[in-house]
Amino acid sequence: MRITGGIYAGRILQVPKGCDVRPATDTVKQAIFNSLGTMIAGASVLELFAGTGALGLECLSRGAAHVVAVEKSSRHASVIRSNYEALGLARECLSLRCQDVFTAIRQLRDEKRVFSLILADPPFGEKNIGYRSRSLAQALLDNEDLPWLLVEADGLFVLRHTFRETLSFSAAWEETRLLRHGDSVIRFFKRTTFLSVEQSAGNKRL
Repeated sequence: MRITGGIYAGRILQVPKGCDVRPATDTVKQAIFNSLGTMIAGASVLELFAGTGALGLECLSRGAAHVVAVEKSSRHASVIRSNYEALGLARECLSLRCQDVFTAIRQLRDEKRVFSLILADPPFGEKNIGYRSRSLAQALLDNEDLPWLLVEADGLFVLRHTFRETLSFSAAWEETRLLRHGDSVIRFFKRTTFLSVEQSAGNKRL
């Protein structure tokens, strides 16, 4: 696996041994970053289910300012750290949180952190014809804290899931683009004004 664009294009990344990591292919990464275009420059990025850290590294290679990477596995987190160190990146470029993604999301909201780009590549769910998805991708879309971590104006949430899976999303999200590559679907969301209205109403009640 390698970085596909930017100043570190072509650099090879470590991948943990075993079958429990499913990194995005170069084709999928190129599709994502071609769609994101110039918004990467100077971006603050949150990478969820980081795995190898490949998407965050791709962002930094293309000019992002900072990446917060969340990965529950300590073994995978050590690989992320090694990949960052191998490129000679400054320590302030990365905040690595070795914890459950949903715990991290809640804590980041409590800290009032916001990001211009959120990337999530969770383990694929099962085919769900006839019932609502029980996958981690659906859990992200259902999470009430996640939309608040995205800047309101131009922020994007990019979610990869399997084409076998049918997802639903609340009024907090507006889907702006959908790409299909092999067994992957890449969906682009922005947060809606629904949240701002809800926040205003909450302020009035206080």
